[in-house]
Formats: sequence, structure tokens, C-alpha cells
Amino acid sequence: MTARTHPRLVLATTALLAAALGAGAAVAVGAAGGGDGGTPRGGTAPLPVTAPIAAPVSGELRAASSCAGLLDFYVARGLEHVGAAGWRPSPVIASYGLRDLAAADRAASPTAQRAPGSATGTNVQESGVDEPDLVKTDGELLVRLTDEGVLRVADVAGTAVVPRGELDLGSRFGGGELLLVDDTALVLSRSGDEVEVTSVDLADPGVPTVSGTTLYDGVLLEARQHADTVRLVLAAPLPDLDFRVGWGRKRDAARAHNRELVRRTTIEDWLPTVTVDGRTEPLVDCAGVAVPSRPDGLGTVSVVGLDPGDPAANSVTALAAPADLAYVSADRLYLATADHRWGIPVWAADRAACCWEDLPVTGISAPNGRVSVHAFELAGTATTYAASGTVDGALTDRWSMDEHDGVLRLAVERSRRTGDATSVVTLAQRGDTLAEIGRVAAIGVRQDLTAVRWFDDLALLVTFRRVDPVHAIDLSDPAAPRDLGELEVPGFSAYLHPLGPRRVIGLGEGPAEGGGRGAQAGLFDVTDLSDLRRTDVLSLARGTRFAAAEDPRQATWLPEQRTLLAVVERGWSGRQGRVLALHVADGRFRERVLAELGTSTARARTVPLPDGRVLLSTDEGTRLLDV
Repeated sequence: MTARTHPRLVLATTALLAAALGAGAAVAVGAAGGGDGGTPRGGTAPLPVTAPIAAPVSGELRAASSCAGLLDFYVARGLEHVGAAGWRPSPVIASYGLRDLAAADRAASPTAQRAPGSATGTNVQESGVDEPDLVKTDGELLVRLTDEGVLRVADVAGTAVVPRGELDLGSRFGGGELLLVDDTALVLSRSGDEVEVTSVDLADPGVPTVSGTTLYDGVLLEARQHADTVRLVLAAPLPDLDFRVGWGRKRDAARAHNRELVRRTTIEDWLPTVTVDGRTEPLVDCAGVAVPSRPDGLGTVSVVGLDPGDPAANSVTALAAPADLAYVSADRLYLATADHRWGIPVWAADRAACCWEDLPVTGISAPNGRVSVHAFELAGTATTYAASGTVDGALTDRWSMDEHDGVLRLAVERSRRTGDATSVVTLAQRGDTLAEIGRVAAIGVRQDLTAVRWFDDLALLVTFRRVDPVHAIDLSDPAAPRDLGELEVPGFSAYLHPLGPRRVIGLGEGPAEGGGRGAQAGLFDVTDLSDLRRTDVLSLARGTRFAAAEDPRQATWLPEQRTLLAVVERGWSGRQGRVLALHVADGRFRERVLAELGTSTARARTVPLPDGRVLLSTDEGTRLLDV
């Protein structure tokens, strides 16, 4: 099962912005010199520097014919996307959501299974695919990155949390996250217009040491980990040109000036770069950049495959297109694109950038409502193009995508092609084509999709306007998906978490005690999908919110205790809240407050250990919880 959830962060025109990548090959690795802990530079960086890449030669993606041909492609796209103020900006739609299922025949009903979670303690989208977070553990050590950029290491193997060592990486790492690969912590952060990836050696937990740092040009869209392999999906910035801004009568002259600057660009202006030990080189060469047969937006996206234990196996993959959306399953990477047109910039936010000025330039909406999806096979550090397809509808985020038994399932929202409703679409690979094989349309007519949860052969969708319909979609036959009906309840859910084959918890908002709106938890019985029921509801005080509605990593399911741990925020300061335990028994909730929070609630994490204990980790420290 895969989980899709997340609340809508941007209330704006629904748009799908994404990209596809070419096939990977081995990369050369540069060595770096020494450095100190306060300024993490140097060491042997287990990261790629440059690579001749074998781009795909079939399907929607093809290798660039030459550097001159690739430059012509970029310039032609650039002339379409430059105006009287320079590059036209666009928003990123970062929505999260939930989903529900129902079955007409109880005996043949699909079931909810396998709630995801990583071995490092993070609640993730896909089982077995780890995601970056502020804190990671291997069951013996716990590593935490604070808001001041200090990496703290603690021993959690015993009956108490014992601090071991710490490393001050610098304030620029305060907004970063990390992954844990054996005895190496990979710290990911933004440094100006670059992505900084720093390897920290934890072989001696008392003395964590920087072993290498690599700077990638651009924005980190996604980072995922399969066992010892880490993949980074990176969007390179557009060329930084001396654009002129003109309004009124000066508008035409400014546009002509800016278009001339685009015509004069060189291929070096467009290709992404990487810096190791002060040496900057192209991340890819021209022959390694895949070009889409149908141009889609403007930009370059790269997928970097890393193995900290075997730098010689590192790989890189690149595509001459923008990227905003990536979904990673156990063995595949999916990226989606849409036809783009320009519109008015709106405020947008995601984990990689705070403001629209910082985001890669792509289109804003899909005028025809048609999504292109590209599939890539994952093997070791390599990422290899497999197939492409198109779907009518609009995607909002990576949680709208899921794969099961080789079938890609999509939750697409309303568009000019699909009407004012959500659809669930299934696709299967036929040669180098992703072919649509099934569709359920008209789900939640004239409503917003607020949450999705995918299961092996089910999908739970939550749509919202004034009430919260939970829709049940039977996916047991991918070629003939069925809409099994809906359950309407007050409020809405923004995150769904499966508790096993019979129960699902929905976290969101609803009518609060004493009036207004506040945090709401609903317990759903999905045993009989022809009779989906909400067996209990917990309504908290006005002005409260479940943090997992925006960040699912702030929810933890403890199957042995039948308990969900969730951070609850109250007020708007971001520094008031509590950790709540919701114990599930006999179809009912039993609520208990485990801890009060007086620090940043957005940075609070509950971390389960293999022996059943649970830690509460904040920037102020880590302690055991009495669950």
C-alpha cells in the first residue's frame, strides 16, 4: 500500500508541473581536501561531478543530437517564456490529500493493508522508500538536525537517551533535513541558489566528522532512499541574464532586449553544474540530456543516484524540461508534465523554497487538462527511461500517484477535458507507452480533492466543499475500477492513516467544541466497503490543527499499542501545542496528552524504536515518552 495525503498549501489555480528524465550511467567522482566542522568543505565527497549519460532513444524522450541542437532547443523554448520583465514565474501547487474506498460485494472487497513507515522512524509515502526528515535513527543512534544547523547524535540503545556528540554545520543548515545511510548522515540544505549535500561520518558517534560536501546548482525537488541508494531530483535554475524591465510604452523594447539576450546564450548557460572542493563542472554533458518530443515548459531536471559506500556506482540522469512532481515506488520513478500556459503569479510554498521567486520557472495551468507521465526503472543507482503516456485531467502533487502490481494509479482533478470533478485513472505499460486501461469519473462533483490514500486494490478519496465525502474506489480489477459510493461527514480530512485491514483514521478539521473550527480526528470502519462507517469522532478546541495535515511525518502509528501519536498545534504562533495519543479499541478513540510543547511544533517528531519505546525529538532535545 501507498499513502497519499497532505493538505492543500496553496489555494490557487490547479496545475500540474513536473518533468521527465533520461537514462542514467556511471559518473566520475572528484576528491576533495580537508576542512573543519564549522565550515563543512572538503573530505572525499561520494557524489558525482560529471558524467557522459546515455539518454533514451525511444518513446517521448530522445537524446540531444549535439550541443548545438540542444542549445537551439533551449533558445526556442526560452523565447516562448521570456517577457518584458524577464523569465515569467509560476507557482508550485503543493496539495496533500486523502482517499476512501467501498466495495459492493463484501466477500470480494478490497482491503487496506501495510501502513507505511521507514526503518529510520519516519512516516513515509511508500513502504521501503525513505524520505528526508529532521531526525533519523537506526535503533541504536539517533541523529537530529536543529534549527540552528547543529547535528546532534545520541545513544538510544539503553533505557535513557545519552548525548554522544554534535557538529555545528552552520546556520545555513537550519532549514535542512537528513538521510541516514549506515554510518553516514547525508545532510541536505539550501545554500543560496544551490543545494548543499554534506556527508557526515558517524563511525565514531562522539566525534561526527564531515567527510565531503557537494553543491548542486538549483533546487532540490525530492530526495528518496532505497536501502543504501539515495536519489536526488534537482531542478536547475534558468540562465541568470541581464534582463531589462519595461512597462507601458517601454514594454516592447524591454521584451525585444530580453529576447536578444536569450538568443545570445551558450550551452553552458543552460546546463546544470556541480561543485566539489571549489571546482565547478557541468553535471552532465550535451549527449546525456534527454529532450522531450513534445516541448513542455522551460528548464532542466536531473536525477542523481548516490551510494555513499561505493562512489564509483554513482549516476546522473537529465532532461531538458522543468520538474515539480515526482513519485517514487519500490522500483520505479514517475514524473508528470502538463501542457503549460502563462497566468498571474500567486504565492506558493514547498519544502524546497519559500517564495515564488525562488521556484523553477514552468507553466501555471493546463489549458487542455492533459497530463504526460514518464516512467523510469530503478536499479542500484541507475535511473533508466521505460515508458510515457498521457491522461486527461490535472495532478496536484506526488500523493496523487501510486503504483501497485505494475499498474500506475492517478487521482486527477477537474480540468477542461474532464469536467468539474475528480477521476481515478489506471495505466499499464505497453511497450514504451503507458496506456490508460481504466477510469472512474465524476467523483466529488464541484468539490476540491483534499486527501488521498492508496491501498493494494483500493483508493480512499476525500473531497470537500461544505461536507466531507469519503469516496471508496475498488481497484481490484485495474481495467474496470468501480466507484463504490461515499460517506458524508461534517468537516474534512487532510490526512488518512490505515490502522490495518479494517480501520482508517482521518485527521483534518471540523466543527469545534464551543463553535468555530478546530482539529478533528475521525475513525472509519472499512470492513464492509458497501457500508463505510465513521465509528467515532474526536473534536478538539477552536483554533487547533493536526500538524500531520500539512506534514504526515508528524504522525506515528504504533501497531502493537493500537495507538496513533499526533502533534496538535494551537494558535498561530507555531510554538504552542501538544503530543496527543489516540488509542483505538472497539471502534472508539481514547485520548491522552503525552507532552506539552513550548517550542516549534512544526519541528516536533515522535520517533518509534524497534523495541517499542517512543522518543519525542524537538530542537530543545530528545526524551522518552510514556506511551
